[in-house]
Amino acid sequence: MNRILTTKAGSNVNRLRIPWRPFSNDAAPVICPNAGNPEKGSEAEQYDIAIVGGGMVGLALACSLASKPLTKHLNVVIVDSNPALGAKHFIKKDDLPDPRVSTITPATISFLKAIAYIADIGAWRFVEQHRHAYFDKMQVWDYTGLSYAKYNARDADKEVLGCVVENKVLLSSLLSHVQVGADGGKSRVRELAGIRTTGWNYSQNAIICTVEHAVENHCAWQRFLPSGPLALLPIGDKFSNIVWTMTPKESSDFKSMTEDDFLKAVNHALDYGYGPHPTSSILGGSELFSWLKGGISSSANDCFEVPPKVVKLASERMAFPLSLRHANDYVSKRVALIGDAAHTVHPLAGQGVNLGFGDASSLSSVISEGIAVGTDVGEVRLLKKYEADRKPANIMMMAILDGFQKAYSVDFGPLNILRAAAFHGANHISPLKRSIISYASGELRLPLFT
Repeated sequence: MNRILTTKAGSNVNRLRIPWRPFSNDAAPVICPNAGNPEKGSEAEQYDIAIVGGGMVGLALACSLASKPLTKHLNVVIVDSNPALGAKHFIKKDDLPDPRVSTITPATISFLKAIAYIADIGAWRFVEQHRHAYFDKMQVWDYTGLSYAKYNARDADKEVLGCVVENKVLLSSLLSHVQVGADGGKSRVRELAGIRTTGWNYSQNAIICTVEHAVENHCAWQRFLPSGPLALLPIGDKFSNIVWTMTPKESSDFKSMTEDDFLKAVNHALDYGYGPHPTSSILGGSELFSWLKGGISSSANDCFEVPPKVVKLASERMAFPLSLRHANDYVSKRVALIGDAAHTVHPLAGQGVNLGFGDASSLSSVISEGIAVGTDVGEVRLLKKYEADRKPANIMMMAILDGFQKAYSVDFGPLNILRAAAFHGANHISPLKRSIISYASGELRLPLFT
């Protein structure tokens, strides 16, 4: 097993340093306060790879490198400002769910299953021992009531569409493989590398919180409202997570209102609020788009459903601003950007962390390939292979999410009909539905192409 340490700094990027020093593979996990700080020790520690940012994506990269035969010998350091990384985490099963969750796609699940740690137990095995919620269906609709789309895993011959997991559980599953130290310092690697970004703010905030139902929720729900989408995601044990996009003024009001008023607002927004329920055919029973069905019969499972009522607020309400940012370059000499350092996206489809895990998987594979042929793993020519692999896929997903955000920010009659037609097509054209599910699951690199 390779040696992985964490120290303090801050950012979500990884910096590659080639000089390294051998060590004992049998070393027990220890806290190393001088790790990576030459001023506090008699000798500066040398690392093959320094990962600046100890979030889920940075830790996943470290664990992925530790699990590959050609990279498990590398000396890796994780640099992060979060002191919690230096503490032992004990997750109690009876604790209330944390409002910070991630929707994990099947492709990411496969990646996490491949990451092995102590006793050869995969990181995903750890997740499955704690609260999580697989979901095999998803319903999407908007406030106009013109149409909706219903996705079921069986439509694409899959068992699940995804799994909702608390971020603290994901972090703990990956921290099980690292040796932890703590140290001072700050890092702005992307800025120091001179890599510029392109992007904009959405003038929207997202409110997140955990809510409780009277019955367990097994479906992912998303309704597009005039001010932004509202997502209701199952997390197990009759709990769901809410991600509600709205204006900054509205987010301030919704954070400060009483619990009863907030619950009423959520249930109103998920039911008849802002508009009627969709009917099974577009335009209230019109056959204008009936040709889209292509002879496919609809079952009761494809009918519109009303989400389960929210009966209790189970966490504090948090709000954070939304933006889109993309690094013009992912790499420079001995520097590679992954995760949020390379791209941030709108949360409407829960794809952000999955893009980051995809980066980690790709970069670890490129580093392994470089070692196999004796290449300096910090060379730009090698790192450009990672950029060439991930940049087009990330840009495509970002463009789609940004397009959805903009399309549903406009209330205009003809556009509403076009959106409804798109919903209807996605609901009744089987090849289209399969492609959408496969792309959202991370199995297709580009949408609508197999």
